[in-house]
Amino acid sequence: MPVEMIGWIAPRVGSELIAPSGPPFDADVIAETARIHERAGFDRVLIGYFSDAPDGFLVGAHAASVTERLGFLLAHRPGFIAPPVAARKLATLDQLSNGRLAVHMIAGGSDADQAKDGDWTDHETRYRRSREYISLLRRAWTEAAPFDHQGEFYRTRGTWSEIRCRQQPHIPIYGGGGSEDAIRALAPHVDVFMLWGEPLKETARFMDRVRREAALHGRNPTFSLSTRPILAATEGQAWDRARAILDRVLLNRGGAPAPNRQNVGSKRLLQAAAKADVHDTCLWTPLAVATGAQGNSTALVGTPETVAKAMLEYYKLGATSLLIRGYDPRPDAVQYGEELIPRLRALVAEHDAIVSRL
Repeated sequence: MPVEMIGWIAPRVGSELIAPSGPPFDADVIAETARIHERAGFDRVLIGYFSDAPDGFLVGAHAASVTERLGFLLAHRPGFIAPPVAARKLATLDQLSNGRLAVHMIAGGSDADQAKDGDWTDHETRYRRSREYISLLRRAWTEAAPFDHQGEFYRTRGTWSEIRCRQQPHIPIYGGGGSEDAIRALAPHVDVFMLWGEPLKETARFMDRVRREAALHGRNPTFSLSTRPILAATEGQAWDRARAILDRVLLNRGGAPAPNRQNVGSKRLLQAAAKADVHDTCLWTPLAVATGAQGNSTALVGTPETVAKAMLEYYKLGATSLLIRGYDPRPDAVQYGEELIPRLRALVAEHDAIVSRL
């Protein structure tokens, strides 16, 4: 199947290298970033969720208003909006964007960050809540008549939504996490299970675990995998660029220790880093160590051809969606569109053609 390419959009420019500047909500930055990704050939962009950030629904609405084709993957944390309300908000944005919305369910990997928004539930409970939350979303989008719900976390009566998703039966639901709690809660319910860039062997093993859990409930999700490509015209130049990025990240840290992450996904990346700096052909882990594996933080380093071939190997495992984000976000997105995405799509098409003949 065609590979889905996912980028990243934020209400202002910033990264591990670039200190955020300007207002926290810059409509011009949102518009230009969205247009860059559309021109670069991305299928959709992730709109992140942060406890101190502007509202993602409005970021998505503005980005949709200045693009025609680009889709949006809206990160959403269950627990702060009642599921029937969230279902109507998401369906409304899907209608507004002419069917270009998907939602990424994030249970929350940090107790301290959840507490900033007034949520004091623990890690395992957040995943149980996410499972019930997704179930209620689906019912609000698809039930033919008003319904009642009595669950562990939510109780509703006469729930009904007049607004429905433009996409039928509803918008795609993404979600992920590195723990057993995440797998048990999300594998039976999401359409796309999201992973960070681990070595191929560990990725294959994790995918198998998700598939087994999903199969118990008659489900078969696809996968998305996230990495940070670092490209250059030659292998040597690419590795020089990667080391320069690492130096700047460490310099920006000012000698302070990397943050200690609570979530299992970050711990998995750090375990891979402890085994080797480079895995497979070009998966580079020191940037994960330097940032405490804060989210998507392992890099694929090399020429566009080398990195495209590395990404193809994840596609062969089942990662039919690939999320890529650069350390200089907008110029890197342009480079990906010119040098990486076309190569990868050609490799995927060639691979699929061979498989179809077998």
